Amino acid sequence: MVSLDNAVLARMEKGGKRYEVLVDPELVDTFKADPNAVDINAFLAMDEVFHDARGGERPTEEAIENTFGTQDIRTIATTILSKGSIQLTTNQRKAMVARMRQQIIHQIHVQAVDPKTKSPHPKTRIELALDESRYSVDPFKRLEEQVKDAIDKLKPMIPLSFESVRLAFRVPGSAYGSVSRILRPYQQKEQWLENGTWAAVIECPAGMKPDLIGQVMRQSSESEVKEL
Repeated sequence: MVSLDNAVLARMEKGGKRYEVLVDPELVDTFKADPNAVDINAFLAMDEVFHDARGGERPTEEAIENTFGTQDIRTIATTILSKGSIQLTTNQRKAMVARMRQQIIHQIHVQAVDPKTKSPHPKTRIELALDESRYSVDPFKRLEEQVKDAIDKLKPMIPLSFESVRLAFRVPGSAYGSVSRILRPYQQKEQWLENGTWAAVIECPAGMKPDLIGQVMRQSSESEVKEL
């Protein structure tokens, strides 16, 4: 359950009355796309509907029934989000925009490389280019969509290449558990060698290569890696 400090107001007006629920801003987009995909107890700060959440004013059960045709909080929250709006304080919006912005920059950093150097662009360079492009971050829009939009803005400004690399790892069996969890999302094949070493071939965005290798080496300095 999201804390009251981190929750935001979702508000709808009908019949001259406001109806509000306190929700997790990080789950708003997912909930709108598919309400059943989100644990309602994690999404709501309180399992209640308000006329004025900050003042603690609650509607009667009769008013809720007349407005929403149900007492089911998931259905009510779905209606409020589809027909109403999210109310953010200035500080909440600033914090959410800043957090989303850093996620966008990180995704571009790990997914793209400079086609000349074959290395990721430094995050500071991406951030400065994003500033120059005047890209506007939406705190509620899906990260994947915003990364795509930001890339379209950045392409005329900095060279971006979205290449992938294939890497072969050999890892001591003792480090299999921790390393396999790191590589599993990118793994193409694996096998155990006769000497007890675990081998795996992965494919990942070129920009992720240094970070993945670094993560593996921190788990086992005896690991071996080569680019295929």
